[in-house]
Amino acid sequence: MKRQLVLWLTVILLLSGLAGCRQASPAAESGTADRPFTRDTLPRLDGSTANIPLALLMLQRVAGLSAEEADTLVNFSTTPYAYAALVAGTADLLLVYEADESLQAAIASSDIKLESYPIGYDALVFLTNTGNPVAGLTTAQIQDIYQGKITNWNEVGGENKSIEAYQRPQTSGSQALMCKLVMGDLPLMEAPVDRYPHEMSGLVDVLATYKNTANALGYSVYYYAKNMYSTPELKMLAVDGVQPDNAAIADGSYPFVNPFFAIIRADEPENSPARQMLAWIRSSDGRQTILDAGYVAA
Repeated sequence: MKRQLVLWLTVILLLSGLAGCRQASPAAESGTADRPFTRDTLPRLDGSTANIPLALLMLQRVAGLSAEEADTLVNFSTTPYAYAALVAGTADLLLVYEADESLQAAIASSDIKLESYPIGYDALVFLTNTGNPVAGLTTAQIQDIYQGKITNWNEVGGENKSIEAYQRPQTSGSQALMCKLVMGDLPLMEAPVDRYPHEMSGLVDVLATYKNTANALGYSVYYYAKNMYSTPELKMLAVDGVQPDNAAIADGSYPFVNPFFAIIRADEPENSPARQMLAWIRSSDGRQTILDAGYVAA
């Protein structure tokens, strides 16, 4: 919890008087029609962990970089820090998931205005160990578990084991989706400190190996759990009878779907590298890149 407080204070400071100045970035002048950027004229990117593969493929296509070269330029700081970097002027363009309500409110109350464009869709998925016989939950059951009303797996068709329900830190992108898509106005129970892994990889590791039992439950975004940190000990649960996959996300049959975004500052100059990159992302080439990277395109 202390780390969350430090993070929040950092964001608040960035949104106050320290946040208004932007560092100028070079104009993109020397690209070609096929490769509109060079390494030196790329905008500074930041964003959510689950959008790193998209950023890597984008840089290879717009600047002709190798995978190894692109990897040296993509250092995403995670969802809340990325928003802070954009507001502070140390990033030019975000590929990012939705901010939590408190961060959105802080940005809205600042002098910095953002332009946000949905470019793809992902979903919040619920994860447990493959040793758990439960194959799915209903929305109501998930809500009751995370309110502390359901505490044993045998209440949802499983074994007589207590449910160890993990969460993410308040400012994380997946926690924002949990509050928005699943809980709504319902109160989210306070979890023990050791059930708030700060990194999504930490959450996946816990669920995959938790004391060799199958009583842990957690959540992440689909793309990350499926494509970036998949492990054979982990399984995704169906929700309301629908198994999460790209098709169910695309047609909206899976219940917890939300867009992710390309975001720039509204004061970004016309024809700046960030605006040119944004235009490319929203073009047919950009949409195809989103699909080729394995995401569901908007």
